[in-house]
Amino acid sequence: MKASPPIVGRGWLLAFADQLAVNAAFAAAHALRYGFGLGPEIKLFVPYRDYAPWGVVLGIIVGLLLGVEGGYTRRRHQTWFESAYSAMAATLVGVALLIVVLYGVRPEAQSRLMLPYAAGLAVVAIAAVRALDGAWQRRLRLRGHGVQRTLIVGAGESGRAIMRNLMAQPDLGYRVIGFLDDDGTKRAQPIGRYAPLGETADLAHVLEREPVDLVIVALPWTARERIMAAVEACEERAVHVRIVPDLLQLSLNQIDTNSLNGIPLIAVRSPAIVGWRMRAKRAMDVAFSLGFLALSAPLLLVVAALIVLDSSGPVLFRQERVGRFGRRFTCFKFRSMHVGSDARRGDLKHCNEATGPIFKIRSDPRVTRVGRVIRRLSIDELPQLWNVVIGDMSMVGPRPPMPCEVAEYQDWHHRRLDVAPGLTGLWQVSGRSKLTFDEMVMLDLFYAENWSLGLDLRILLRTVPTVLLGTGAY
Repeated sequence: MKASPPIVGRGWLLAFADQLAVNAAFAAAHALRYGFGLGPEIKLFVPYRDYAPWGVVLGIIVGLLLGVEGGYTRRRHQTWFESAYSAMAATLVGVALLIVVLYGVRPEAQSRLMLPYAAGLAVVAIAAVRALDGAWQRRLRLRGHGVQRTLIVGAGESGRAIMRNLMAQPDLGYRVIGFLDDDGTKRAQPIGRYAPLGETADLAHVLEREPVDLVIVALPWTARERIMAAVEACEERAVHVRIVPDLLQLSLNQIDTNSLNGIPLIAVRSPAIVGWRMRAKRAMDVAFSLGFLALSAPLLLVVAALIVLDSSGPVLFRQERVGRFGRRFTCFKFRSMHVGSDARRGDLKHCNEATGPIFKIRSDPRVTRVGRVIRRLSIDELPQLWNVVIGDMSMVGPRPPMPCEVAEYQDWHHRRLDVAPGLTGLWQVSGRSKLTFDEMVMLDLFYAENWSLGLDLRILLRTVPTVLLGTGAY
């Protein structure tokens, strides 16, 4: 089996695109200054051909500066903001050099506003190129190009943190083929979609048997000999290896580091959703839930009427769920099953198609005719907007579990209860019922550790097509 094909020629294409962007910015600046007359009155018209060489020179300077900084090499973890900032810095340095040369040689023949206009437009143009490049690279990686086949050594807290980060961000281009661990209970069972491939001592044999591009060693700090043995096995076979510093089994996102005159200081960072972040999230929850309730009021009335006409029983289904920190609350949903369906759950246990403590049946005989439609479109969950208004739930968060499900949790599963449950969440827009329970928990933990208002908004936007297409819903 061969490794995935790499992305070829990306650096050269990006450098060429930058040159086009800078020269296009110069042409646009000339149009603004001389075509539209933006700025003070023009006393002397200078055709663009007199500026064209300066655009070429600026493009070369920017390209050289970005090349020196590694702007044309593949950096999987570089954000758009980081790449745009590098482009801005390189452009401003290039413009500063041009100002010195240009106004020192021909101070009267050139408009002084041309370079500021060109600088601003060049920054925007190169940032746009970086955005397009990032989107294209993500698309290629999702299709299997430039993907690194990754093996994780160690399935403790650090190893699982790596797994959930890579699973939540498939566009980074890492495909985990499995893991190695010396814990017998972990060796016997997969973690989500990731299969156990043996003990850490089997690393050399696995590297001989499987095509592996990258090995991530996530063993505890007490396993120094095993760590060094893993590094040596990788170096002998020319396989890239990275080591995760394991600090007393703390989650990677809980570590905050700085230094005091060169002495490293390590602190435990507070969870992501606390303090002002919690207040901001709550404010967004109230605004969105009230807005959605107002907009969906006609739909709610129609669905309620259809439920009454379709089968006997109440319109709303009330069920006890477990919220943040294990606090129980009453969750509201439109009734999508016949009355008394909960009592039949034990009889249908052999039909369960979900993994872990979750109970799901694709063709559940307890579901009513209207129930099948509203479950497919997730309309049955709209009454939970009221749970959001009163503070039991959030717009975005983990799925609210039932007490019987929580009773079957493993120790690491309980960490998903540190966050308020949500009407939608990262797992809902990443496959829903197609995911295993462990994968769902890993996505929930990734969300809790990496929360931001921007992440909430992205999940809400991704929820719309997921709901309309009924992806993974039944």
